[in-house]
Amino acid sequence: MAQKQDTQHALLILWGHFAREIGLITGIESVKLDQKVYTHTPQKKVIEFLVAILLGSKHLQDISLAAHPLDKDVATAQAWGQTGWADYSGVSRTLKKLSWAEVHALVAVLEQVSQPFLKNELALLRSQGHRVDYDGDLTGLPVSNTSRTYPNAAYGHMSDEIRLGYQAGVVSLQSPTYGRLWLSVEHHAGDTVSCTQAEALLRAAEKRSGQRPRRRTELLQQRIEACLKSRAPTEKRWATQQEKLEAAQCAKEEVAAELRAETKPKRIAVLERRYVRREKSVEIACKKLEKTQGQMKAHLEQEKKLRQRLEQFEQDTVENPHPVQACFRLDAGFGTYENIALLIEMGYEVYVKLHSHKITAMLKQKTSPETTWTRVGDNAEMVAWSGFELSHCPYPLDIALERFYTGKAQKHSALAHFGDTAVTSDLPAWFNHYNGRQTIEAGIKETKQVFHLHRLKVRSEPAIYLQEALTIFAANFIRWATTWIEQQTRPPENALAFGKMGIKKQVQVAANTSATVIHNSGGMLLRFSPASAFAGEQLFFPAPSKHKWQNYFSPFFTILALIAQKLR
Repeated sequence: MAQKQDTQHALLILWGHFAREIGLITGIESVKLDQKVYTHTPQKKVIEFLVAILLGSKHLQDISLAAHPLDKDVATAQAWGQTGWADYSGVSRTLKKLSWAEVHALVAVLEQVSQPFLKNELALLRSQGHRVDYDGDLTGLPVSNTSRTYPNAAYGHMSDEIRLGYQAGVVSLQSPTYGRLWLSVEHHAGDTVSCTQAEALLRAAEKRSGQRPRRRTELLQQRIEACLKSRAPTEKRWATQQEKLEAAQCAKEEVAAELRAETKPKRIAVLERRYVRREKSVEIACKKLEKTQGQMKAHLEQEKKLRQRLEQFEQDTVENPHPVQACFRLDAGFGTYENIALLIEMGYEVYVKLHSHKITAMLKQKTSPETTWTRVGDNAEMVAWSGFELSHCPYPLDIALERFYTGKAQKHSALAHFGDTAVTSDLPAWFNHYNGRQTIEAGIKETKQVFHLHRLKVRSEPAIYLQEALTIFAANFIRWATTWIEQQTRPPENALAFGKMGIKKQVQVAANTSATVIHNSGGMLLRFSPASAFAGEQLFFPAPSKHKWQNYFSPFFTILALIAQKLR
């Protein structure tokens, strides 16, 4: 006999089945959260928080106070394996009490659930002979400038303004199946700047993917040798200045001795003036020596850091018998010489805008009215130089000067590249590949405009990080679910053209529209109501069976069971 239920959140029904299929519900419920249980467990309220994010809720209170409250929708709760949803106030209390350790355990579950999809995409890239392309960025999460209730919030650059809030460091992977997959997110104070985060983004990407390129230890060894050579003049200057200081001190002491022994007033006046000059000479010699000592210290610290890096990279090479070809694209905020050198030494092909505006000015001076510019876009042109040596960069780079118009104003920027691709022979390809990093900018825009990450729904810092992690997971989850739903649903008459919907439409429309859920022995029919945006359309979801998705995730279920045992 068929059972009917009404829902105001149609797509959440299918997403709930998918969440159960991939072990997400089991994984979250296995995490130990040290809180009292009344009607709903804290784990179930974390699941509810994720569902609210998937709904595109702007505020946590929308769970209970929206036009169609989630906590009144029994059908969606059951689809997500719950008997019901908690009031938003209960969800808020649970999130506020979460510790950093508990949040990290929850994020570990999200990463474990994501791993099969990530592993599959990386294998697909290898089979297609493609390299791994990463994009990294830092995005601001502002709060009210007058707020005093957000812990460790700080003022920093956010959307071309100085705002109070936080920064999230994110990395995405270019995916052949899904277009973009988020790999990681790290939580930072609002005054964190991009140039300090390049290595952290790289490490996070490598940790999540489990893959890395071959370290360029030979280049790093050459850089260390160059450091030793560049230190030699400083050492020589230090020795010379040390001798001059000792000589100046001796001359000063000689005048002081004469002054103590002298009795004639006229001679004393002469010696006093001489003593002042000798004292000034000692002061000047000391300042010169201190400056050189500072330079020596910087040399030694740099050498020590590079030697430690070389030791680590040599170990990385031993532990990485199957290196991959990988590329990292970053914007100008990360484009310092030290960051570029690090990316190169870590083995990446590098595409970046240069941080220093002085390079742009210098490149402009190298052009003339006779310079041939190559059109690379509708309003962009480039001119480039290969093997360009910059005074503060240890490695020669491919450098390009880009000019473009924003309105009537002409602007310039400098691009840099290091790698085997002959970018200077195909400037449109260079321009298009670098600007392909707009995929991460579009992803950041999606997290804010679709999932409203910029509206922090919580105020404790661990919970803020959880919101960040759940948001990028939600963006991935919907992409995976879209493929899964297309494979699992059978097209009945008047079937919804589900695969043609973008993420925004799925969240803002399909997940917030009314439907009737009809269950019978053959499966489930989702029939959109006449008052919905998809009136007359429907989706049929057959009864669960042993299909390829269950086989695909069977190793993951075993892992989850082991994790659950340890946590208990």
